[in-house]
Amino acid sequence: MVATDEEENQADHEHGGYDRYKELKLLDDTKAGVKGLVDAGVSKLPKIFVHDNSKLSVSSSSSSAIRSVSIPVIDLGSLHQQGSPSRHEIVEKVKEACEKWGFFQVVNHGIPLSVLDEMLDGVRRFHEQDAAVKREFYSRDVTKRAFYNTNFDLYTTPAVNWRDTLSFLLAPGPLDPHQLPSVCRDITIEYSVHVKKLSLTLLELLSEALGLESSYLMDIDCAKGVFMVGHYYPPCPEPELTLGTSGHTDSTFLTVLLQDQVGGLQVFHENQWIDITPIPGAFIINIGDMMQLMTNDKFMSSKHRVLAQKTGPRVSVAYFLRQHLQDEASRRYGPIKELLTEENPPLYKEITMKDLVTQMYAKGLNNASALEYFRL
Repeated sequence: MVATDEEENQADHEHGGYDRYKELKLLDDTKAGVKGLVDAGVSKLPKIFVHDNSKLSVSSSSSSAIRSVSIPVIDLGSLHQQGSPSRHEIVEKVKEACEKWGFFQVVNHGIPLSVLDEMLDGVRRFHEQDAAVKREFYSRDVTKRAFYNTNFDLYTTPAVNWRDTLSFLLAPGPLDPHQLPSVCRDITIEYSVHVKKLSLTLLELLSEALGLESSYLMDIDCAKGVFMVGHYYPPCPEPELTLGTSGHTDSTFLTVLLQDQVGGLQVFHENQWIDITPIPGAFIINIGDMMQLMTNDKFMSSKHRVLAQKTGPRVSVAYFLRQHLQDEASRRYGPIKELLTEENPPLYKEITMKDLVTQMYAKGLNNASALEYFRL
């Protein structure tokens, strides 16, 4: 596919047409991302950002009938109360949300609002700092512990998204704090400690929702790898022509997302795009492809996207429970044997997380799941 695209680009160039690769390379070489275009005063969307109309269907939640539909909100406040039936009730709510939606929000999770606000501010500070300082972290080497760029799939995606991203490889392996940008170093470390605790609690709830021991998912290293990203969506001059993030599924075991109050995140549910309305202090939790594979389609990894908007910037922080592309990420995962029966045979091959992430990087955010490549 890459070769074909290059040939088409070359043909365009030879006939005096649009040279897509050249435009992508020009953007990449600025090391200033989409934010750099906004700072330069762009008023018309560059062609590389224009999406196919079929991918830009307006929010289905504009009708009053759909607006009342929203992802489940689960209160974790009573989770650790002694002798309370609440844990069982919470597990049942998690189970239903994972089976029907693949998404839910959690409130009263115990992480101070001040930590959440400071993490969002830290990501914003990084993206809005002097371009020369920020440029030092610009890279397409995804093995770095900390790097920033615009669109990890810049050269493979059919249309570029209106978004820049700061990425952190937090685990496994020792993390030297000095590898993190100084402008958000301290809060990144503090935030990751808090969210790790929440993530372990969520893995317990998921294990119990599957009818397994509460430690099951942790015992098979679902929390061993952590990859975290801070997305920055600048205000867009022509949001009706592009997307902040294309429709996609996550390659993770589990994703813990923090978003600000700007909005724009949508989940594809029952053949409609549904707005996920921000709740102050809440986290959005979604099932990833690897969890869907392991649960043999019991839990859903749902497609989601982010709309581009004239207002902004929008900032979000995604905490991915997944190994990244390390050589040591060699553990193989398949459908959990305890969940299989003659009536429920395995639907997927056994794969490593590296297999899944590599496939996701190869295809980019192209509105399709990398998971289908591994279906039996």
